[in-house]
Amino acid sequence: MVKIYYNNLKGKSLKILDQFKKGSWIYVEDPSRSEIEMLAQNYDLEEDLLHDAIDIFEVPRMEVEDEKLYVFTRFAYIEDGQIQTCPVLIVRSDDFIMTISTLDLPFIKKFTESKLDFHTTLTTNLLFQILFQVNSTYNLYLNNISKKIRSISIQLEKLENRDIIQFVSFESVLNDFLSSLIPTSNILKNILTGKFIKLKEEDKDLLEDILLANNQLIEISQTNLRTIVNIREAYSTIMTNNLNRVIKLFTSLTVILTIPTMIASIYGMNVDLPFAHSPHIFSYIIAFLGIISVILLIIFYKRRWL
Repeated sequence: MVKIYYNNLKGKSLKILDQFKKGSWIYVEDPSRSEIEMLAQNYDLEEDLLHDAIDIFEVPRMEVEDEKLYVFTRFAYIEDGQIQTCPVLIVRSDDFIMTISTLDLPFIKKFTESKLDFHTTLTTNLLFQILFQVNSTYNLYLNNISKKIRSISIQLEKLENRDIIQFVSFESVLNDFLSSLIPTSNILKNILTGKFIKLKEEDKDLLEDILLANNQLIEISQTNLRTIVNIREAYSTIMTNNLNRVIKLFTSLTVILTIPTMIASIYGMNVDLPFAHSPHIFSYIIAFLGIISVILLIIFYKRRWL
């Protein structure tokens, strides 16, 4: 699907054009091979780079060909309850800006419904606004992940298997985010140098805000990863400590009960034993065993073996 949007400085709303006009935004979603060939031919673009835009494993990077800037980045989205990232290519030239992705951009309605102040003829400004909205897709999911991690960490001793599984899922998501956000940060720094695009003062300020927001997202992701690792290590330590206490308790009880058991076993043999014919020997043995057990309990308690 290919749509051409247009809005100049005098326009009040975004228009959809039937034909290309200088200063347009060419929005491409899930293009076919023939559409990519058509785009490459009509707008003098590198066909191989356009094909890279529909590669789900494409990593963020930047290319410059024939005075056209190709910015590959990834946006976050959710599908079937799973948070994932999808590549998007933003091509910026003096005459137009083009976005290519296999999925619809989650923030496209903000542009089409005029919720944002932008003009397609200002291609550099529009590039930065799209990158800003790409960052916003990460912010939403990172905030939700942070809240869930905090809620689980409060009840550390009550962690269940499903919580551990969720932590593993969060780690996968956060690592996926970092693999997109860190290269994107490098791209923004390169653009900020002004070597690839001539930057106006307002564009430079916007780009600096985007870079700052991107770095904050990186820090949040890294902080959440460290928190997950710390929680998992703390939980493992608690479980190991609890297990050691249980083993220590059963070992102590085994030792405490061994001596009384030996004495009782001896007096259970069919041989002549001291006091075997005394009418009160059973009471004496029980009392003796009780005293020994109490003494052992006191010794084990004072030595903190229990």
